Amino acid sequence: MIEIFFVSFLVALTGALSPGPLLTFTIYKSLKQKRGYIASVYILLGHATIELTLILALLAGASIFFQNIIFLTLVGFIGGMFLVIYGILAIRGVLKTEFEADFTIDKNMVKGYKGNSYIGGILVSLSNPFWTFWWAVIGLSLMVSFNISLLMPFEILLFFLGHELGDIIWYLPISIFVYYGGKSLNPRIRNSIPPSIR
Repeated sequence: MIEIFFVSFLVALTGALSPGPLLTFTIYKSLKQKRGYIASVYILLGHATIELTLILALLAGASIFFQNIIFLTLVGFIGGMFLVIYGILAIRGVLKTEFEADFTIDKNMVKGYKGNSYIGGILVSLSNPFWTFWWAVIGLSLMVSFNISLLMPFEILLFFLGHELGDIIWYLPISIFVYYGGKSLNPRIRNSIPPSIR
Protein backbone atom coordinates (compact mmCIF):
# COMPACT_ATOMS: atom_id res chain seq x y z
CA MET A 1 0.00 0.00 0.00
CA ILE A 2 2.94 2.34 0.70
CA GLU A 3 3.88 1.74 -2.94
CA ILE A 4 0.97 4.01 -3.93
CA PHE A 5 2.56 6.87 -1.98
CA PHE A 6 6.06 6.46 -3.45
CA VAL A 7 4.95 5.90 -7.05
CA SER A 8 2.57 8.87 -6.81
CA PHE A 9 5.44 11.00 -5.46
CA LEU A 10 7.86 10.00 -8.22
CA VAL A 11 5.30 10.44 -11.00
CA ALA A 12 4.25 13.84 -9.57
CA LEU A 13 7.77 15.06 -10.20
CA THR A 14 7.19 14.68 -13.96
CA GLY A 15 4.64 17.48 -13.69
CA ALA A 16 6.32 19.55 -10.97
CA LEU A 17 9.73 19.69 -12.67
CA SER A 18 8.23 20.88 -15.97
CA PRO A 19 8.54 24.68 -16.18
CA GLY A 20 5.16 26.33 -16.54
CA PRO A 21 2.76 28.98 -15.25
CA LEU A 22 2.79 27.67 -11.65
CA LEU A 23 6.58 27.97 -11.48
CA THR A 24 6.48 31.48 -12.96
CA PHE A 25 3.75 32.51 -10.52
CA THR A 26 5.69 31.05 -7.57
CA ILE A 27 8.83 32.98 -8.56
CA TYR A 28 6.86 36.20 -9.03
CA LYS A 29 5.06 35.96 -5.67
CA SER A 30 8.25 34.92 -3.86
CA LEU A 31 9.94 38.12 -5.04
CA LYS A 32 6.99 40.45 -4.49
CA GLN A 33 5.42 39.26 -1.22
CA LYS A 34 6.53 40.58 2.16
CA ARG A 35 7.23 37.03 3.36
CA GLY A 36 7.96 35.59 -0.07
CA TYR A 37 9.84 32.60 1.34
CA ILE A 38 6.46 31.01 2.18
CA ALA A 39 4.65 32.13 -0.99
CA SER A 40 4.78 28.60 -2.36
CA VAL A 41 2.97 27.24 0.71
CA TYR A 42 -0.17 29.25 -0.08
CA ILE A 43 0.15 28.66 -3.81
CA LEU A 44 0.50 24.90 -3.28
CA LEU A 45 -2.48 24.87 -0.90
CA GLY A 46 -4.58 26.34 -3.70
CA HIS A 47 -3.04 23.92 -6.20
CA ALA A 48 -3.69 20.97 -3.84
CA THR A 49 -7.31 22.04 -3.29
CA ILE A 50 -8.09 21.96 -7.00
CA GLU A 51 -6.16 18.69 -7.43
CA LEU A 52 -8.06 16.95 -4.63
CA THR A 53 -11.30 18.18 -6.18
CA LEU A 54 -10.21 16.81 -9.55
CA ILE A 55 -9.13 13.45 -8.09
CA LEU A 56 -12.51 13.00 -6.41
CA ALA A 57 -14.31 14.12 -9.58
CA LEU A 58 -12.33 11.64 -11.70
CA LEU A 59 -13.11 8.81 -9.30
CA ALA A 60 -16.78 9.83 -9.23
CA GLY A 61 -17.07 9.37 -12.97
CA ALA A 62 -15.85 12.60 -14.53
CA SER A 63 -13.10 10.57 -16.21
CA ILE A 64 -15.57 10.04 -19.09
CA PHE A 65 -15.20 13.75 -19.92
CA PHE A 66 -11.42 13.66 -19.58
CA GLN A 67 -11.22 10.85 -22.11
CA ASN A 68 -13.34 12.78 -24.60
CA ILE A 69 -11.21 14.42 -27.30
CA ILE A 70 -13.73 17.26 -27.80
CA PHE A 71 -13.64 18.13 -24.09
CA LEU A 72 -9.83 17.97 -23.97
CA THR A 73 -9.58 20.12 -27.10
CA LEU A 74 -11.93 22.69 -25.59
CA VAL A 75 -10.03 22.78 -22.28
CA GLY A 76 -6.72 23.03 -24.15
CA PHE A 77 -8.04 25.87 -26.32
CA ILE A 78 -9.43 27.87 -23.39
CA GLY A 79 -6.33 27.30 -21.25
CA GLY A 80 -4.11 28.14 -24.21
CA MET A 81 -6.01 31.39 -24.76
CA PHE A 82 -5.45 32.35 -21.11
CA LEU A 83 -1.72 31.78 -21.55
CA VAL A 84 -1.64 33.77 -24.82
CA ILE A 85 -3.50 36.67 -23.19
CA TYR A 86 -1.11 36.61 -20.23
CA GLY A 87 1.86 36.57 -22.63
CA ILE A 88 0.50 39.53 -24.61
CA LEU A 89 -0.10 41.53 -21.43
CA ALA A 90 3.42 40.74 -20.19
CA ILE A 91 5.00 41.81 -23.50
CA ARG A 92 2.83 44.93 -23.62
CA GLY A 93 3.90 45.82 -20.08
CA VAL A 94 7.58 45.55 -21.03
CA LEU A 95 7.13 47.60 -24.21
CA LYS A 96 5.27 50.35 -22.34
CA THR A 97 7.92 50.56 -19.62
CA GLU A 98 10.36 53.40 -20.13
CA PHE A 99 13.68 52.38 -18.67
CA GLU A 100 15.60 55.24 -17.09
CA ALA A 101 19.32 55.76 -17.51
CA ASP A 102 19.97 54.75 -13.90
CA PHE A 103 18.13 51.43 -14.46
CA THR A 104 15.48 51.93 -11.79
CA ILE A 105 11.81 51.13 -12.16
CA ASP A 106 9.00 52.51 -10.08
CA LYS A 107 7.36 49.67 -8.14
CA ASN A 108 3.95 50.92 -9.32
CA MET A 109 4.97 50.12 -12.90
CA VAL A 110 5.36 46.40 -12.20
CA LYS A 111 2.25 44.59 -13.38
CA GLY A 112 1.14 41.20 -12.15
CA TYR A 113 -1.44 39.36 -10.08
CA LYS A 114 -1.54 41.19 -6.77
CA GLY A 115 -4.21 39.00 -5.20
CA ASN A 116 -4.25 36.12 -2.76
CA SER A 117 -1.61 33.42 -3.43
CA TYR A 118 -4.06 30.64 -2.48
CA ILE A 119 -6.62 31.80 -5.07
CA GLY A 120 -3.78 32.39 -7.52
CA GLY A 121 -2.64 28.78 -7.09
CA ILE A 122 -6.13 27.61 -8.09
CA LEU A 123 -6.49 30.01 -11.05
CA VAL A 124 -3.01 29.37 -12.44
CA SER A 125 -3.51 25.60 -12.22
CA LEU A 126 -6.87 25.79 -14.01
CA SER A 127 -5.49 28.04 -16.75
CA ASN A 128 -2.71 25.60 -17.64
CA PRO A 129 -3.82 23.11 -20.35
CA PHE A 130 -0.82 20.87 -19.58
CA TRP A 131 -2.19 20.34 -16.05
CA THR A 132 -5.52 19.07 -17.41
CA PHE A 133 -3.83 16.79 -19.95
CA TRP A 134 -1.47 15.46 -17.27
CA TRP A 135 -4.38 14.43 -15.07
CA ALA A 136 -6.41 13.07 -17.99
CA VAL A 137 -3.56 10.83 -19.13
CA ILE A 138 -0.94 10.22 -16.43
CA GLY A 139 -2.88 10.89 -13.20
CA LEU A 140 -5.96 8.94 -14.22
CA SER A 141 -4.00 5.98 -15.59
CA LEU A 142 -1.97 5.83 -12.38
CA MET A 143 -5.13 5.68 -10.25
CA VAL A 144 -6.55 3.00 -12.55
CA SER A 145 -3.34 0.94 -12.31
CA PHE A 146 -3.68 0.90 -8.50
CA ASN A 147 -7.44 0.18 -8.72
CA ILE A 148 -8.16 3.24 -6.57
CA SER A 149 -11.85 4.04 -6.13
CA LEU A 150 -14.04 6.20 -3.90
CA LEU A 151 -14.49 3.13 -1.66
CA MET A 152 -10.76 3.26 -0.80
CA PRO A 153 -10.28 6.49 1.21
CA PHE A 154 -6.91 5.48 2.68
CA GLU A 155 -5.50 4.72 -0.78
CA ILE A 156 -6.86 8.03 -2.09
CA LEU A 157 -5.13 9.83 0.81
CA LEU A 158 -1.81 8.06 0.15
CA PHE A 159 -2.03 8.87 -3.56
CA PHE A 160 -2.91 12.51 -2.87
CA LEU A 161 -0.20 13.05 -0.21
CA GLY A 162 2.46 11.41 -2.38
CA HIS A 163 1.48 13.61 -5.30
CA GLU A 164 1.52 16.81 -3.25
CA LEU A 165 4.89 15.93 -1.70
CA GLY A 166 6.32 15.91 -5.22
CA ASP A 167 5.17 19.53 -5.63
CA ILE A 168 6.41 20.59 -2.17
CA ILE A 169 9.90 19.11 -2.70
CA TRP A 170 10.32 21.27 -5.82
CA TYR A 171 8.40 24.50 -5.21
CA LEU A 172 9.22 25.21 -1.55
CA PRO A 173 13.03 25.37 -2.03
CA ILE A 174 12.52 27.50 -5.16
CA SER A 175 10.37 29.95 -3.20
CA ILE A 176 12.96 30.18 -0.41
CA PHE A 177 15.95 30.56 -2.77
CA VAL A 178 14.20 33.16 -4.94
CA TYR A 179 13.13 35.23 -1.93
CA TYR A 180 16.52 35.28 -0.21
CA GLY A 181 18.38 35.46 -3.53
CA GLY A 182 16.30 38.48 -4.52
CA LYS A 183 17.01 40.13 -1.17
CA SER A 184 20.76 39.66 -1.64
CA LEU A 185 20.77 41.38 -5.06
CA ASN A 186 21.50 45.06 -5.34
CA PRO A 187 18.01 46.70 -5.59
CA ARG A 188 19.13 48.74 -8.64
CA ILE A 189 20.06 45.54 -10.48
CA ARG A 190 16.93 43.66 -9.35
CA ASN A 191 14.62 46.52 -10.38
CA SER A 192 16.26 46.77 -13.79
CA ILE A 193 15.12 43.24 -14.71
CA PRO A 194 11.99 43.42 -16.93
CA PRO A 195 8.81 42.49 -14.97
CA SER A 196 7.98 39.67 -17.41
CA ILE A 197 11.05 37.66 -16.41
CA ARG A 198 11.70 38.97 -12.91
